[in-house]
Amino acid sequence: MTSLSQSGALAVWQFLALAILVAGAASIAAYLARKHLASDDVLPDGADGAFWDAFAGLAVIVPCIVVASFTWPWAGLALGILGAGAALAAFATAPRMLRRQANRRAGRNSRIMNQAAAVRHKSALARWQRYELDPGYSIDYPAMTDPRQPETAALIRAIKAAERLGGTDPAGADAAYAPAVDQLEQALAAAERAAGVSPAGLPGQDHAHS
Repeated sequence: MTSLSQSGALAVWQFLALAILVAGAASIAAYLARKHLASDDVLPDGADGAFWDAFAGLAVIVPCIVVASFTWPWAGLALGILGAGAALAAFATAPRMLRRQANRRAGRNSRIMNQAAAVRHKSALARWQRYELDPGYSIDYPAMTDPRQPETAALIRAIKAAERLGGTDPAGADAAYAPAVDQLEQALAAAERAAGVSPAGLPGQDHAHS
């Protein structure tokens, strides 16, 4: 094969197609190689993955350069320079792209955790409010509404912290919301233990008062 086409106009389009293919293969291979090198895998595994990424990219790029060189040697050189430039650009920008992807994943995970935390938050508040709103619980466990008790004071602080972090849209709250709800649940359990609440007497269980 001595030429890509007998038509010069068609050869231009063929060169453009090869250029797009070379630039795309070089960019993808360089990005994936940088991703492997930046991964948390053991270094030999990351280096091995980067090697195969580069090999796959070259398997596409080299034939394109060879084919173009049959038409015009300078075309092959141009494609080689294009591929190298695309690979360097992709390799340099890959960390920023990987950070954006990681931030998006973290945001999605945070929303999922916050949605679950919002349910637990509502349940914990309902459980604590029984000690304020139910006269029977108020009489049986007065320490649960007495801020002078250290455990109750800690519970109130935990409630305020969770409410502040949850805001009006708990699902969209920051990553500190779910841990704040964990702290609220722990503070509530500690206050109940200090007040002498038995598991059978927890709000939500049948609790008959005379």
